[in-house]
Amino acid sequence: MKIPIYQVDAFTSEVFSGNPAAVCILDSWIDDNMLQSIAAENNLSETAFLVRKDDGFDLRWFTPTTEVALCGHATLASAFVLFACQDWSEEEIRFHTRKSGQLIVCKRDGLLEMDFPSRPVHSWIPPSGLKEALGVTPIAILGSVEGLLVVLENEEAVRELQPNFFALERVECRGIIVTSRGSRSDFVSRVFAPRVGIPEDPVTGSAHCVLAPYWAGELHKKNLHAFQISKRGGELFCVHAGDRVKISGKAVLYLEGVITI
Repeated sequence: MKIPIYQVDAFTSEVFSGNPAAVCILDSWIDDNMLQSIAAENNLSETAFLVRKDDGFDLRWFTPTTEVALCGHATLASAFVLFACQDWSEEEIRFHTRKSGQLIVCKRDGLLEMDFPSRPVHSWIPPSGLKEALGVTPIAILGSVEGLLVVLENEEAVRELQPNFFALERVECRGIIVTSRGSRSDFVSRVFAPRVGIPEDPVTGSAHCVLAPYWAGELHKKNLHAFQISKRGGELFCVHAGDRVKISGKAVLYLEGVITI
């Protein structure tokens, strides 16, 4: 079996930055164990798998260790591959997902814009060991379906954060989004998810389903400019629109090849 594979750096216009994702295009779905093995072999934070259907594509995402319900950067990478490498002629692409419904990506003002569900935060009792694992005292700790939102005092505190990943992996939550107001953007963030095989994610589109509604409320504005300040770094443009979040960014192709199994 031969499977086309692309590696794309998402939320950036330059290779070696943003968040790398693999995109595999299948004729039909193969065994889940094989999908997971391919994702583990790729050893990227996410591998996206696509299968063509009448009105778009079925889409699933896998980390090296598990399937996830929503992934922003691999969705952006998938749309980029279809537009740039597969000659998709329409202005938008519909993705059908198992747990996040229909996702639409379109070209807008030189960016790729994703239409994602909003994930509002709510009050939350901090899980045992979180503050010790992070090594900081947050302004606030809130919960969402994407994990925990940890708010720090300023961008410097977010940038200099050095979590104890061994301790963080034992904290009972899917992932931790750490954020503050930005010095040259509306807000900044970093994302840690060691329990699903991702110690720190370079740029996390799905986290902005949480970040956009939170900062829209805090800053009293719908249009938001964001940086994820990991080592690789990435830039995102968000619009909070009620129960939806529009997340836009750029992407660039790094690799094109064929998997042989």
